[in-house]
This record gives sequence, structure tokens and C-alpha cells, in this order.
Amino acid sequence: MGPQVFDVLLHLVGNRAQVVSKDGLLDAVWKGRIVSESTLTSHINAARKAISDNGQEQRLIRTVARKGFRFVGEVTEIRPTEAREPESAAPNSPTADRALALPDRPSIAVLAFLNLSGEPAQDYFVDGVVEDITAALSRMKWLFVIARNSSFAYKGRAVDVKQVGRELGVRYILEGSLRKAARRVRITGQLVDAATAENLWSERFEGNLDDIFALQDEFTSSVVGAIVPQLERAEIERALRKHTEKLDAYDYYLRGMSRFHLGNREGTSAALPLFRTAIELDPDFAAAYALAAACLFWSRFNGWARSSEEYNAEGAELARRAVALGKDDSVALARGGHALANFVGDLDAAIAVIDRALALSQNFAAAWFLSGFVRIMRGEYDVAIAQLAHGMRLSPLDPEMYRMQGGTALAHLCAGRYDEAAAWAQRALRGLPSFLIVVCILAASRALAGRADEAQHAMQGVLRLDPALRVSKIKAWLLFHRPQNLAVLTEGLRRAGLPE
Repeated sequence: MGPQVFDVLLHLVGNRAQVVSKDGLLDAVWKGRIVSESTLTSHINAARKAISDNGQEQRLIRTVARKGFRFVGEVTEIRPTEAREPESAAPNSPTADRALALPDRPSIAVLAFLNLSGEPAQDYFVDGVVEDITAALSRMKWLFVIARNSSFAYKGRAVDVKQVGRELGVRYILEGSLRKAARRVRITGQLVDAATAENLWSERFEGNLDDIFALQDEFTSSVVGAIVPQLERAEIERALRKHTEKLDAYDYYLRGMSRFHLGNREGTSAALPLFRTAIELDPDFAAAYALAAACLFWSRFNGWARSSEEYNAEGAELARRAVALGKDDSVALARGGHALANFVGDLDAAIAVIDRALALSQNFAAAWFLSGFVRIMRGEYDVAIAQLAHGMRLSPLDPEMYRMQGGTALAHLCAGRYDEAAAWAQRALRGLPSFLIVVCILAASRALAGRADEAQHAMQGVLRLDPALRVSKIKAWLLFHRPQNLAVLTEGLRRAGLPE
């Protein structure tokens, strides 16, 4: 029985004295997330199956027409012996008498940071940073974030992260400290797995106190941008350790992400069916639609597509579903908007969708770099380079760094800055040597810069990756919406020695 099915059953049993409306059940279990009628029905059916009930007999879970559902079976409650509250617990903090069930998505609590500056007056700055980090994380819909008032209940006392995880019902804890010296301030943060107390990530950030509010924003952006990829990595590793027969939609999604980040043909091919399975299990999983569309895009962009027309049609449909379902999901909007630009060709609509993702989560690195790719398609090269740079700054260890670097190389190539294009292409290829379009950018930029020998050497790499590639095939392969962009690349490849 999946966690959401269990939550449905638990809510019905806990409210068995009354009829639970569909809206009430959606609010209690899905926390305001928009789900379809079919999803709710499938979870009710699964709850019935788990307790040997069915929709025909309705011995335990009864459907009340036009009102909702009610649990009608006999229930015996066994209460544990009252345990004395630990002496270390604060008066208003959660107690350790029971462990809260973990949500069905990644969960985190941001504890109050320690003020090590020796100046109580700096408390407001420390608390402000933590509140901003909590608010920024809360805008990421795939995260379950404990409210500030609950996490601050532990302020001022030594804590056991395992106990905090049990009491707040979260998988991860973010804790940290601040130290001030003269006009400089240093914040240290660390992300901890609450189940094992393992330190997953730690980093130090320093800044000047001259503009304290700008510094607060900078710290928030840096911390959130750094830990979000770490959370995703940790969740992927957790999903990969699970037994296959116990997987649900989110775990299939995470497994798909682990393959998708490989960036190569094998990884992308393996990721697509995993995202499709996630969609089958949860037809309202907006991010899964978006990542499936992303797989099709990168397959097309790297020349792996077996049929451009088929990829375009399916990619467009997946992108539209992602955007329609993910109205408040920055992952779905950013990746769906990017796919929309490429498969549908409506750049204005795509930029509006990605801008919506950025409004929801200013610290989501993927939204910045995908926006940069769409800006290249519109000819806004300097804007694109700035957005790609911001994405790299937000997430310097991002698993998609090679894509950000490749996008920067493409922008410089289209802008006529060939040496810069080659330098960025080489950086991207250190991350993914098989990135065909970037090898093409390297060959073209070398040729257009008059470096014939280096261009020919790069062209050998192009033909090793795709021996059948020809100048005449470039237009059908790449989804360039500006003829100027296509002309620059094809001319450079022609000079580098790509056959017609």
C-alpha cells in the first residue's frame, strides 16, 4: 500500500463519525495539489483492496452519493502507555512520543541557525536568512517544507537530528550557523539525512555587511541553489535502493531522473519509459510529462531521433500536458515551456511559461538555463548568456552543468564570438564528451575563427559520433527557429570539412 493510499485510509478512519467530502480528502492527503477524479477513485479502490473491501460490497468504506466517503467498519483504538516528555524538550516543541509519517515527497525542516557572532543583535539577521530560505524552498512544489514556527521551536537548544526528523516527520534537516567579524559575515550550512544523521552536503558562504538586505538575499539564493540538487540526488539514491515491486509514481520519476542526468543516448533512452510509467501510475504528474518531453527533445537535439515527425508530435502533446497540469509546479513549467518552444515553436508562450516558473522559484537553476536556451532561439544572445550564467552560479555542482555550458557556447557562436564559443564548448565536453551538438559547435567555431587544423580535428570527433551526419541533414536535425543561427552553424561545419 502506497503512502497516499495509507493516508486516505487513515483520514477516513480518523473521521469515521462523519462523511468525508472529496474536497476534504483532497486537502488532507494531497495538500492542495490538483488531482483528477480518476486519481482519487483509484486511491479509494486501493484503500478498499488493502482492507479486503471492494466497490460493490462497500463493507468498510462506503460511497455516499454526491457527498463523499465514510468509513463504517468497527474500530478499536489501542493507545500507547503515556510516556513522560523528555526533559530536553522545550515547552512548545513537538514531543518524541510518536514519530510522524513521512510525506510521499521529499521533506525538509530548516532549523534556526546558531548565532556565533557574540552579538544578540544579529539574531534578526540570522532568523531573516532562515525564514527566506524556508520561504524559497516552500515555493518548490515537489518539496514538503515544515513551517517556520514549527522548526523554530528547537531554537536555542542542542538537538538530535534523528529525533527532530521523527517529531517533525521529515527526511532532511538543514542546519547552520552565522559568525560575524568586523564588516564580514560567514554563514555555514549543512544538509543532514534525519534517518541516519549522515551529512549530505555542507558549504560556507561569506559576504560584506555593507548592504545587509542584499546580503540576506544573496545567502538565500546561494543556499537554496546549492541544496536543491543535493536533495534531488539524495532522493534518487533512496529510490534506487528500493525494491522494484514496491515502487510508486514518484520513485519511477526519480529513477528516470537518475538516467536523464547521464545525458547520453543510453541514459536518455532508459529514462523515457520510466517517466511514462510514472505518468501511467499518476496521470496528473505534471513534472513526469515535462521530463518525458525533455527526453524527446534531447534525443532529437543529439541526433538520436528515429523519426523527427513522431518526436515532434509526441513532444508537443507531452509539453502541453505538463504546462496545463503544472500551473504551480516550477519543474513542470520550466521543462514543459522549453519543450513547448522546441516542439510547438511558440517562443512567446514558452517564455511566459518559463517566466512563471521563475516567479514561483527564483532559485531553480534549470529554469534559468532553459530560459537561456529559448532566448537563443529568439536571438537574445546576451540575455541568454546572462541567464545561463545565473543558472551556473545558483548550482555550481549541477548534474546538468554540461548543458548550461553547451548553451553558453551556442549563444556565443550565434553572436559571432567564436573563440568564446570554442572555450565554452570544451568545458561542456569535459562533462559529456558525447554531446554531439557541442562537438559541432566546437568544430564550427574553430573553422569560423580561421583555426583550420583545430576545426578539422574537432570534425573528426563529430564524424566519430555520427558518421552519417551531413550538412544537408542539419536543418532536419536541429530545431533552429532563426535562419541566421542555422546558417552560422552550417557554414562553420562546411568549412570544418563536414560533407554536403
